[in-house]
Amino acid sequence: MERVGVVGAGTMGRGIAQVCALAGYQVALYDVSPEFLDQALVQIQASLSKGVARGKVPPEAADRALAALITTTELSVVAASDLVIEAAPEELALKRGIFQDLDALAPGPTILASNTSSLSITTLASATQRPDRFLGLHFFNPAHIMKLVEVIRGEFTSDATLEAGLAFVRRLGKTPVLCKDTPAFIVNRVARPFYGEALRLLGEGAADVATIDRLLESVGFRMGPFRLIDLIGCDVNFAVTQSVYAAYFQEPKYRPHPIQQRMVESGRLGRKTGQGFYDYREGTDA
Repeated sequence: MERVGVVGAGTMGRGIAQVCALAGYQVALYDVSPEFLDQALVQIQASLSKGVARGKVPPEAADRALAALITTTELSVVAASDLVIEAAPEELALKRGIFQDLDALAPGPTILASNTSSLSITTLASATQRPDRFLGLHFFNPAHIMKLVEVIRGEFTSDATLEAGLAFVRRLGKTPVLCKDTPAFIVNRVARPFYGEALRLLGEGAADVATIDRLLESVGFRMGPFRLIDLIGCDVNFAVTQSVYAAYFQEPKYRPHPIQQRMVESGRLGRKTGQGFYDYREGTDA
């Protein structure tokens, strides 16, 4: 496995593309929008430069990574890879459509993978004619920093595909954890109450955002729930919460909160829009 394709040039897609290029893979990053691809390339370059400045990335490694990365609006280009990782928005119909197209374009041996954080790998694989060569590879944000990757085995994922996925994650220098194909896998299922209880406390007026974050950070969490939601994106967090709630047949402990919906509808999506539970605009204190 030497060539990796990444579908989606958003936060997760560009992070995955960056870490793959740094690990020595030839990487093709796809998006329907040339503007998104241009922005992604600028952000990857900035991230690598920051890594070099901090002494975490050798200058020659950053140069090799950039030389190994191409961007494209042609799905056939990424489909020609040994492994294709989908990192599109968390919408089942959208992802299934992407995999149908990839399956038709990709050579037989190509492994298809989804970076989904909550959707069923078996369901996504059913959109293809290669469910045995399909698995989940769920990276965490920011993908080039976070060490954990959930490797999800679908109902029909072959042993060979699973081993290839585990070996790929290890080559990236990350820690794979094998997951069953259950709703939200491990981390996001555990995290739902972390966010949900904080949102309920806020909604009931028990404490404000900063206080809730400080309390949880004081007992060992690196980031409080609201700082973490802002980092991930309020829209992404809300979509995952809705998906998990539906997958568990409206189990109350996974219920979304109206505050999440209001944040999304008002465009306060967190760091990426400059405003979320905190204000990140220039001249303000986050």
